[in-house]
Amino acid sequence: MFDEILGLPAHPLIIHAAVVFTPLLALMGVVYAVLPRFQPATGWAVVALAVLAPGAVFAARQSGLALKQARFESVQGDLATKIAAHESFANPLLYSTIGLAVSALAMVFVPKGVPKTILSVTTVVLAAVAGYYVFRAGDSGAQAVWGL
Repeated sequence: MFDEILGLPAHPLIIHAAVVFTPLLALMGVVYAVLPRFQPATGWAVVALAVLAPGAVFAARQSGLALKQARFESVQGDLATKIAAHESFANPLLYSTIGLAVSALAMVFVPKGVPKTILSVTTVVLAAVAGYYVFRAGDSGAQAVWGL
């Protein structure tokens, strides 16, 4: 399922959804948390992105595993090291994106008060963590592919 799309390796195509939706979720979550006047206008986006981002990251992770198994299982040397470095960010990115999504959804649906404040702080922190991991995963992937 995560191997190919129209004969092309799925991973390079799927990662773009993760690279777009995760930072958007982080940004919209922070906007919702720290700018209450925008909450009525941004709540729907936070909810939609909280569903899309973890799904995109999960699909990127699974397609990456399929790509490695299909084409890079026996690779050695510098490329193997770069692939391993890239792969090491998959689970932290997935877990931080899921945490951000759960926190953001709770922040939108919990009534005002102390729990909402705690969820806002948690969302801002997890937005930074997910942002860090999406950057590191993307950067390490680019280094593996393009030798940057």
